[in-house]
Amino acid sequence: MIIGKVIGSIVATRKNANLIGQKLMIVQPINESDAKGNIVAIDDVGAGIGEIVLVAQGSAARIGCGHENAPVDAAIVGIVDNECGLECK
Repeated sequence: MIIGKVIGSIVATRKNANLIGQKLMIVQPINESDAKGNIVAIDDVGAGIGEIVLVAQGSAARIGCGHENAPVDAAIVGIVDNECGLECK
């Protein structure tokens, strides 16, 4: 799972039938070790631009969100309310 920031959205008028009705968002990983560039993810929770989100990838993204037959490699599965590092108690 990746923590990232939603930096934009994508509009695709022509896409796979299993993606119709899905909101596509651009997510920038926050942790540099996860950074392989930006990620396009379906938004399963209603995230907005500027929000910090949790992103599942691979089969976990498809199965966990009920999109088993969709060509999905990443899905936003949560919105982070508070990010707590080692200093949090």
